[in-house]
Amino acid sequence: MATWQTATVLDVRRETPTAKTFRLKLPAESGHIAGQYYVVRLTAEDGYTAQRDYSVASVPGTDEIDLTVELLPGGEVSEFLHEVVEPGDELEVRGPIGGWFAWPGDTPALGVAGGSGVVPLMAMLRSARIAGSGLFRLIVSARTPSALYYGDELPGPETTIVYTREVPPGYARPPGRITAADLEPLLQPDQTLFVCGTPPFCDTATDLLLGLGVTADRIRVERFGPSS
Repeated sequence: MATWQTATVLDVRRETPTAKTFRLKLPAESGHIAGQYYVVRLTAEDGYTAQRDYSVASVPGTDEIDLTVELLPGGEVSEFLHEVVEPGDELEVRGPIGGWFAWPGDTPALGVAGGSGVVPLMAMLRSARIAGSGLFRLIVSARTPSALYYGDELPGPETTIVYTREVPPGYARPPGRITAADLEPLLQPDQTLFVCGTPPFCDTATDLLLGLGVTADRIRVERFGPSS
C-alpha cells in the first residue's frame, strides 16, 4: 500500500482561469502508470485533516509529478492549493493509486475526455508522444478555447478537440457536443477506450461508443465528481 510522503512544490502554472497545475518533487521516483492518481492531504494546526484525489498529468519515470487542480468555490483543499500554495512549499501526498483506469503504453488506446477529465488522459498522451508509438489517440470536449486544459500542448495529429459553446476563429467544426460522427473515425478494433469526465459526460460518451459497436469490456470509465 502506498504510504504518505512529503513532496516539495517546484512550480505552479495556470492552465485555465479556474485550473492550476502543481509540479511536485517526490523523495523518490513516482512509479506511477499513466492514468493513476495521488491523494493530497492538508493538516491544520488543530489536527484537522482534509484530503482529495488528483490525477497525475505527467509521464512516468521521474521523481516529479504534475497534478492539475480545478478551483471549486468553497472547496477547502482546492482553495488552499490555488490561493496559498507556492513554489517551495511542502505537501503531504500518497500514491500512486489505481489500476483499472491505467494505460501501460504498449497497446492501442483512445481517450475520450470532458473538461477536467483530460488530466489523466494527458499523462497517456504525453507518454505516447515521448515513446513515438502512435498507439494513443485523444478526443477532448471543452466549452471554450479558454477552458481547454493544456491548450498550448494538447493540439496535434493524434488529438481531436470539440468545443461545445465557442470555437476559435476559423475552426472547421461548429460548436456542439461530441457525437458519434466525431468518435467513429478514431475507433480501431483492438483499442481500449478510456472515458473520463463528469457523470453525464461519461454516460453520454459510453452510450455513443456502445452504439458504434464497441463492446463494454473494452471501455474503462472514470467519473469526476466535485473534488473540493
